[in-house]
Amino acid sequence: MDGDTVSVEKVIPAAPEDIFALLSDAQQHSQFDGSGTVVGSKGNSEPLTLGSKFGMSMKMGIPYSTVNTVIEFESNRRIAWQTTGLAGLIGGRIWRYELEPVDGGTLVRETWDLSEDKQRFFLKRGKLPAMTKRNITRTLDRIAEAVTA
Repeated sequence: MDGDTVSVEKVIPAAPEDIFALLSDAQQHSQFDGSGTVVGSKGNSEPLTLGSKFGMSMKMGIPYSTVNTVIEFESNRRIAWQTTGLAGLIGGRIWRYELEPVDGGTLVRETWDLSEDKQRFFLKRGKLPAMTKRNITRTLDRIAEAVTA
């Protein structure tokens, strides 16, 4: 971990608009999730914007739900949502995607940001940061497959 974050970058041979369209559709998140924990979104499929709230059905051993709020939004450049659970009693981690046009496509940086997470102290220890880095790498690979297929 670098402080409170884990980040992975990948150049994807696609336009930022195509990648952003995928990221800003909560119903597509289970399609590119590299962790295998995102089961599906709850609610209608509407493009996410700043302030959007969306629910996710999750499963890590046992099923659970999260509520996510889009806290950063710059069309085709950046989107981030903050995830909480149990009516806001747990969580606060931020999932951020930054897109930068480069030769050959788009540099995509995904960041797991614990700076506002209520369980930050515990999440930063043990194997979770390394596992998250591997999962982010798989996520970026799956995003590349989805937008270049």
